[in-house]
Amino acid sequence: MAAQFLPIIKVVAPYIAQIATAAIPAFTSKKEAPKSDEIKTDPIVTKQIEELQDAASKNANSVKVLAENLQQAIENIDIAAQKANKKITTYKIVIFLSLSLTIISLSTSLYLLLQ
Repeated sequence: MAAQFLPIIKVVAPYIAQIATAAIPAFTSKKEAPKSDEIKTDPIVTKQIEELQDAASKNANSVKVLAENLQQAIENIDIAAQKANKKITTYKIVIFLSLSLTIISLSTSLYLLLQ
């Protein structure tokens, strides 16, 4: 079931890290000089906003790390699948050769028995 989604994940995985990298600067606080006619905000609200920005930045970093790990895992799965396909091909060749030798030996045995 998961094999059906593997091509989709392969296509999307490289872009997740790029999206996270682009999103991180959006969450950083911008230091601007306060205007004299600006209404002063509650210090608790300001602290909460800073905490939310910090949490969002940490989440974006976590998503980036997860995306990189997912991409590496997909590459490893792809390598393992290629190795498995090579082994399967080798096993098929061995089975074909052993079947051929079996047929030859049976044919030879029957020929010798019937003479």
